Amino acid sequence: MNKIFALVDCDNFYASCERAFNPSLANRPVIVLSNNDGCVIARSNEVKQMKVPLGEPYFKCRDLVEKHNIAVFSSNYELYGDMSRRVMEILAGFALDIEIYSIDEAFLELDGFRHQNLDEYAAEIRRYVLQGTGLPVTIGIGSSKTLAKVASKYAKKNRQSGAVFNIVNHPDIDHLLEGIPVEDIWGVGRQYDKFLRRHGIENARQLKYAQDKWVKKHMTVVGLRTVWELRGKSCLELDQAPAPKKGICTSRSFGRPIETLAEMREAIAEYASRAAEKCRQQHSAASIMQVFLTTNRFKEEPQYFNCIQIVLPTPTNDTLELVRYACRGIEKIYRPNYHYKKAGIFLTDIVDSDNIQLNLFDNYPYREKSQKLMRVMDQLNSRYGSKTVQVAAAGTRKEWAMQRNMKSNNFTTNWNEILIVKA
Repeated sequence: MNKIFALVDCDNFYASCERAFNPSLANRPVIVLSNNDGCVIARSNEVKQMKVPLGEPYFKCRDLVEKHNIAVFSSNYELYGDMSRRVMEILAGFALDIEIYSIDEAFLELDGFRHQNLDEYAAEIRRYVLQGTGLPVTIGIGSSKTLAKVASKYAKKNRQSGAVFNIVNHPDIDHLLEGIPVEDIWGVGRQYDKFLRRHGIENARQLKYAQDKWVKKHMTVVGLRTVWELRGKSCLELDQAPAPKKGICTSRSFGRPIETLAEMREAIAEYASRAAEKCRQQHSAASIMQVFLTTNRFKEEPQYFNCIQIVLPTPTNDTLELVRYACRGIEKIYRPNYHYKKAGIFLTDIVDSDNIQLNLFDNYPYREKSQKLMRVMDQLNSRYGSKTVQVAAAGTRKEWAMQRNMKSNNFTTNWNEILIVKA
């Protein structure tokens, strides 16, 4: 018996999060900008109809913003992350198994709900999410994860479907697949798109009926699984416990160019702290650290880029230890008289923190005590908000920090910014 999957996808997630707390934005076009308010990274449907592309530099669309009274927001990652958590908690109550695929998407396995009308059940899920968070979602239902993706795309393009589309028992699936360009198929990247088009395969229906032997030869077993998924055979199970990342990067462009070593040390200390937190969140430790910095290559001024790799004596996720090594590294590659635009930390050779190979010559005497300190620090930051407790090396003023001049309030994570309803 084939399985049944539902893909729940939040509509225009970042823009919808802004609208959820500001009713005046209900029918007003909305865009959300990237770090330092540089480029468009999220658009409401109204902005999409204006043909504003993703990645469009903000300065290029200022005239359009004024002409159409577009609401513009800086990225509010704290808000978006918490709203995502709330959506996923609601979805977890509607299925036995759930895979959180991204910040705004999740797969649900609905095998145990075959006796119900799946269209009505999906509509009920949609109502609960909207009532609990104020966010609209689109739901696609299919006998494989790939077909659930196809159903979700169809539901988004055809709003008369009520934002729910069930492809499981559709009388003419092939006709629907004809309308899906090959580049829109889940798992088909840019290079495979070019390759398939060269061989006359331009849509999902044509790929569905491609010969298995030919597909396996040219697209490997992974491509063959995609073809089988298009035929309704489930090959991809829910990933309920994603594998730990093999590399952890923390990097940001500065709000303004950094010109002093003191500020650069502050920035790299903050990035090392965040990288250490990411390590601890997935119960990992890093064996190698890379520290890099660069100027702005788009400006006509002296350019400089450098990177240093540091092999850590013992794999660690200790904030204090990683900050110490990061500051040493940045001091070695920093050069004065440059305007630095960006810096970052990249942790590699990731291992399980519970299975660290000890070093006989480890010269860090406070490792056990420091682990307890890290647990307390993580607990406080989790309870009272990010950066409630942080290392002094990261500074306090942070005039170099990322600019978010149009950021909305942290409505759900900061008591001082919570909405107040007046009678």
